[in-house]
Amino acid sequence: MSAWMTSELDALGGADELTITTSRPDGTLRGYVPIWVVRVGDEVYVRSYRGPDGSWFRHAAAQGVAHIRAAGVDRDVAVTAAPSARESVDRAYSTKYARYGDSYLRPMVTDTAAGTTLRLTPTD
Repeated sequence: MSAWMTSELDALGGADELTITTSRPDGTLRGYVPIWVVRVGDEVYVRSYRGPDGSWFRHAAAQGVAHIRAAGVDRDVAVTAAPSARESVDRAYSTKYARYGDSYLRPMVTDTAAGTTLRLTPTD
């Protein structure tokens, strides 16, 4: 695995959302799904608004890999559960997305959503 370049961290941290996809068993890509993304230090995190029922989350967590696109970043990533990052990721979501109000933000910082926190690390 490689590390994020500073320019990628800045782009992803500033993007309102990224799109994520995973591969089907035959190797073709599923449709891209837009999701919120946060940067905490030199790490990038995402969560499922729908908790563990989100289809993109189920596939990404099971496969351990995904592909993302946002703000000029187009990368294959390793996907790893990050339960220990809860507090810092909650703060990042609350700060970045406060402008959308509680009806959108609150579901992203619940125990259910926090349980789906994934760290994205570039693989290519």
